[in-house]
Amino acid sequence: MTTQTISVLDKLAELEQRFEELERLLADPAIATDPHRLAQLGRERAELEEIVSVYRQLKDTDRQIAEAEELLEAEDPELAALAADELERLREYRESLYQDLRRRLVPRDPNDEKDVIVEIRAGTGGEEAALFAADLFRMYTRYAERQGWKVDVLSSSPTELGGFKEIIFEVRGRGAYSHFKHESGVHRVQRVPITESSGRIHTSTATVAVLPEADEVEVHIDENDLRIEVFRSSGHGGQSVNTTDSAVRITHLPTGIVVSCQDERSQLKNRIKAMAVLRARLYELQRRKLEEERTGLRRQQVGTGERAEKIRTYNFPQDRVTDHRLKLTVNNLAAILDGEIDIFVQELQALETAERLRAAGIS
Repeated sequence: MTTQTISVLDKLAELEQRFEELERLLADPAIATDPHRLAQLGRERAELEEIVSVYRQLKDTDRQIAEAEELLEAEDPELAALAADELERLREYRESLYQDLRRRLVPRDPNDEKDVIVEIRAGTGGEEAALFAADLFRMYTRYAERQGWKVDVLSSSPTELGGFKEIIFEVRGRGAYSHFKHESGVHRVQRVPITESSGRIHTSTATVAVLPEADEVEVHIDENDLRIEVFRSSGHGGQSVNTTDSAVRITHLPTGIVVSCQDERSQLKNRIKAMAVLRARLYELQRRKLEEERTGLRRQQVGTGERAEKIRTYNFPQDRVTDHRLKLTVNNLAAILDGEIDIFVQELQALETAERLRAAGIS
């Protein structure tokens, strides 16, 4: 059985035709006497109005391009030169409209507008992996700042040299999940560690998991399913840094998920943060289960943290960052680690758009 596909422009023409039909129906006196039908058609029209408006801009731009192309053949060289300049501008504008329309046709990920919880853990490589985890945390913090988003650390396990065995943080801002979700996976670093005296290049890894934040309505947690323990916060090397039992460890008994939080001095604040992480993990568990049931495939987000499983490599000696999913290399590692990761974010979003269009039968 073959899957029928339709082009982007054909799909847009279909939507415009439906929009025009809705306008006719809404003008029909018979519809006006049926409030339920009137409201239903009005909602559908409102949903289509913006995409149809952009599509009409695209068609108008195509008309202007055709006119400019005709002027290229003008006998007046000055007129032909003006037409050439205008044609370049119109083609760029047309491409931006087309890409905007492609994105609008994609079935939306319901989590895209949500805040996120990001978990970074040191993988293979000991102390060097922990230092790399700290580099990734700084990279994501700088990226979030560039977007005007707020970052709040929920839990961390620092090391003596300034790295992290694990750090969990929240990013709050509209569309945060849509920007961060493709960062999930194993990140690999190749460099000479500060602990290496012979100058040998080492390969280490850190794993990143990105979870859409869930609220209490989306994930119901029965208090009877929780084991809550309190203990004293510890710092580098395990020494106590707090004289009160403010740290909180929550175990969700049905799933075995364990969340600890000790960064706040208040036990209540640590509990609130730990519950936010627990809800996000349970929501992700539910989401993956539904996805597996629909596709029949197991999609593992992070893997084991072994060197072979990688989505991106940060190579210091060669000053390059390579995203292995995109087969894209950028030779400006310092800028990337300073949060300038838009080139990867945008390309990965475009890749997702293309995949979702194919899944929807739009070529």
